[in-house]
Amino acid sequence: MTIKEGLPYPLGATWDGKGTNFAIFSANATKVELCLFDPKSGQETKRIFLPEYTNQVWHVYVPELGPGTHYGYRVYGPYEPEAGHRFNHNKLLLDPYALAHAGEIKWDPACFGYTIGADGDDLTFDERDSAPFVPKCVVVDPDFDWHGEPERQKTPWEHTIIYEAHVKGYTMLHPDVPEKFRGTYAGLGSKEIVKYIKSLGVSTVELLPVHSFVDDALLIDKGLRNYWGYNTIGFFAPDPRYAADKANSLREFKEMVARFHDAGLEVILDVVYNHTAEGNERGPTLSFRGIDNASYYRLQKGQERFYINDTGTGNTLNTKHVRVLQMVTDSLRYWVNETHIDGFRFDLGTILAREENGFDNQSGFLKACCQDPLLSQVKLITEPWDCGPGGYQVGAFPPGWAEWNDKFRDTVRDFWRGEASAADLVPRLCASGDIFNRLGRKPWSSINFVTAHDGFTLNDLVTYNERHNEANGENNQDGSDNNRSWNCGEEGPSNNPDVNDLRERQIRNMMATLLLAQGTPMILAGDEFGRTQEGNNNSYCQDNEISWLNWDLKDKGRGLTRFVQRLTRMRHQYPILRYTRFLSGEADSELEVCDVTWINPNGNPMQDSDWAQKDMRCFGMLLDGRAQPSGIKKRGKEATLLLVFNAHHDVVEFSLPGDSAHGRKGAGSWIREVDSNLPDEAEAFEFQAGDVYQVTGRSFLLFALKEEVAE
Repeated sequence: MTIKEGLPYPLGATWDGKGTNFAIFSANATKVELCLFDPKSGQETKRIFLPEYTNQVWHVYVPELGPGTHYGYRVYGPYEPEAGHRFNHNKLLLDPYALAHAGEIKWDPACFGYTIGADGDDLTFDERDSAPFVPKCVVVDPDFDWHGEPERQKTPWEHTIIYEAHVKGYTMLHPDVPEKFRGTYAGLGSKEIVKYIKSLGVSTVELLPVHSFVDDALLIDKGLRNYWGYNTIGFFAPDPRYAADKANSLREFKEMVARFHDAGLEVILDVVYNHTAEGNERGPTLSFRGIDNASYYRLQKGQERFYINDTGTGNTLNTKHVRVLQMVTDSLRYWVNETHIDGFRFDLGTILAREENGFDNQSGFLKACCQDPLLSQVKLITEPWDCGPGGYQVGAFPPGWAEWNDKFRDTVRDFWRGEASAADLVPRLCASGDIFNRLGRKPWSSINFVTAHDGFTLNDLVTYNERHNEANGENNQDGSDNNRSWNCGEEGPSNNPDVNDLRERQIRNMMATLLLAQGTPMILAGDEFGRTQEGNNNSYCQDNEISWLNWDLKDKGRGLTRFVQRLTRMRHQYPILRYTRFLSGEADSELEVCDVTWINPNGNPMQDSDWAQKDMRCFGMLLDGRAQPSGIKKRGKEATLLLVFNAHHDVVEFSLPGDSAHGRKGAGSWIREVDSNLPDEAEAFEFQAGDVYQVTGRSFLLFALKEEVAE
């Protein structure tokens, strides 16, 4: 086979219509071989020595080699684990820049660079060939006809409502998706699914990891799978397990994105750049470890045999290295440019901002993203914590980033179960300005959520006091025991109508708090109809009916869906619910307006004595639509709203506020828009200022002010 020297860029396998250029980084390798495989038999057919080495990149050009070619690498170099080097040319390695993978790992001792069970353990050198047991890379043609659509959706942050979903679990049981497409990109992008998601009033679909990942051997041995996918092995390749047409997984993924964009919906990817599937020093050699272990991973100083484990998964990706940082940012740009992704949620994002002395909000990675003309324009969301020292950094990320706000989650859960007061909840209703209101950041910086993939579903949050993870095979010892849940009097499903009524109302209360609070709300898929995981709060390994959404909806589920749709309509209808400035609660003497006033059950502004009551469980949040909407000094012209929260166990008589509370003379009546105790109430009832409303125990209300006299 005739070869040419090729180029050191771009990295990966790049087809130009006449042949393919292969380029792979390794600072410490002594030799690299490109291995070609027959796609049908899986047999190795050719080895090609990469003849050129430029700026730490090995490269070669192979004419007439094109899309559909299966390949991998064998990388030669020192096997010196105590010095951080784990080269083993007997192990076939995945290209870190591969755009597609074929096949799945078949766990065998040959997948490990050392001989399992031998004296010296990972210090030994294993000579078995791993090629028969590992996935292969595939050369692809990235060309795709986007039919003239813009590169990305551009939903403003203040209009964003996120919907977190799993590609496979969302459609596996859906009756309107043809069986051959269930659990696939094609299934998720089908007309019926896209139409339903659009009907919920959300703007953005956030997908759990779709980067190619590995099922852990320990899970396979138990008959389980890595369902969530936080075990990445390829940062450029969509996982083929989610493709109906595995040979064209990239094209199918792009089709799915296009269908969401056609409906005006954004697509955000949950990405895992903090670690890889290769684990600690006793993990397999699948890619990065065998290409250049000392460059790709953070190793312990003076004990380079061992990995720094700030992720809790065995290893930590070394984004301090310029080539690793390049790989991560190249990956991000690839997903934006080539697949039109609209943003990213970074798992354990603190890792990416960790430098020698710990978390640094001016880290190389954060600087790279913030200055990048492409990445700085998409939505960037971080999970602002990790397992390392000083790993909890909520509110510490720089401007331009949004952050998962677990303080919102915890406080909302505590308030509605009677373990938090009004004073505790107030900052969370205001986009947690005590945390995020700095350096010009906006309320959207707070990603508010009550539930996510990790933990109880919303239904289970009001059904179980304790986790029930027996199916995970860890004696119910895994998963958090700090759920802040309340089963409303009985553990598990109940036949007691009073218990069930309370549970359903609590679900509506928390959903209303989430969707009508300031900040950016995120809903867990299925919570809108009350899905359950049977009390499992750590379903990462449950690729079955425990995690899959059950679309056999009863009246309860359909009713809850209608309620959620009403809430999202309210959020879109009333701009004051998605204010672009942090609420201060301070009177503007020039405009004679207070953006938010806190109301006690007597209908008057809260006093210090009210705030001091630890058992203050019922209060109102009056949002004045005349508040200054931007930096320009002028009154707003939006509707004024009153939100009432009652976490007390009994009815509270609440006087609807009058002129003294909202500063209007001759103001009109209050229109009831939402009452969580009357979820199916369609008619908007009108009440006069001063009227006493019987607020049901543990319920939520929304009123809009009807002005009758112009000022």
